Amino acid sequence: MSMTSRERVLTAINHEEPDRVPIVIGVSNATGIKMKPYRELKKLLGIDAPDEYIYDWPELGTAAIDEETMIRLHSDVRGVLDLEPEWVRERNRNRPPHTPCIDSWGSGQKEIGPDEWFPGIHPLADATTIEELEAYEHWPDMNDPTRVAHVREQALRLKEQGEYAIMGTPWLLFPFERAHAMQGMDKFMINMALNPDFALALLRKITDHCKVLMDHFLNQCGDLIDIIKIGDDLGSQTGLLISPRMYRQFLKPFHAEFIEFIKEHTDAKVFFHTDGDVMDLVGDFIEIGVDILNPIQTSAGRMSNLPELKRRYGENITFCGAIDTHHILPHGSPEEVRQEVKRVIDILGPGGGYMVASVHTIMNDVPAENILAMVDAVEEFGRYPLRS
Repeated sequence: MSMTSRERVLTAINHEEPDRVPIVIGVSNATGIKMKPYRELKKLLGIDAPDEYIYDWPELGTAAIDEETMIRLHSDVRGVLDLEPEWVRERNRNRPPHTPCIDSWGSGQKEIGPDEWFPGIHPLADATTIEELEAYEHWPDMNDPTRVAHVREQALRLKEQGEYAIMGTPWLLFPFERAHAMQGMDKFMINMALNPDFALALLRKITDHCKVLMDHFLNQCGDLIDIIKIGDDLGSQTGLLISPRMYRQFLKPFHAEFIEFIKEHTDAKVFFHTDGDVMDLVGDFIEIGVDILNPIQTSAGRMSNLPELKRRYGENITFCGAIDTHHILPHGSPEEVRQEVKRVIDILGPGGGYMVASVHTIMNDVPAENILAMVDAVEEFGRYPLRS
């Protein structure tokens, strides 16, 4: 029996088999499409829609996908997003060309090429004391109403349609990533090792600010959404960025506190995004209440071992992602993409608990034909009962 997209997603998250494996694409920066392949996709499909960016943030580079394209991509989820304060967006719209884009925290991105921006402004790069944290004058105002003034109307419209699962995606660099933005990765990692009291104080400060924004966001739409996205990139191509011991000492308590806070304010399932090989931490994520793990970076170390992931953790967490953006999507043929989608579904799909998505954002090197091959392969191979 055919399901609505929302029914399909909720069934899969509850570890039951829906009518087909759900597709998550175009919903957030973690599951989105960069502007270049989005333009190519619209051209291929003959769709006339404006070039707009999620979060009203061109420097992020991720497209806000129009509804006609979302329908063609068979996306089962729609996003509700917050915004940077209006004064920040206005300042960045009117700044001189090619100058850094500064966010509400005082960190920012530098232009490294045409339409390419990279984090390069770290306002606390030289800080090593708690006093310097207290003296910093540019901590963001998370009570600015322009951040979330629109989200209830957006969520209500989707809820009234009743068709799609709704994912809340407030823009939160979670404690570890935000600490990198404020200090630079190298400086913060050194402080974790040599100056742990300072590192913990910075993580505490960041977490408290993020909780204020999350409180406002969930007050507006927590009763309407099905999924809430958070995340912290913890892995590299070959392993963790920090040891499991350091994760459990520095970050796990903040992650656990934040997830507990979320679950006190909404029934939405917690979607946790973390790149790289994080096999050593999947059990920790389940312990602290993560419901959905993304992006399952199959090009990174032991995350390629999908049978092991499914065997060890498949009953306790939903996997979202696993369609490789390192090799298959950018460099494979459409047929190779189809076969990879089939392979992944055959491993992760049985019994539910899996949603198809690319590994993080679909980048500029991915042909539009391969995007369509990915989603069409789900229609072909993702119908339950699955065909081996």
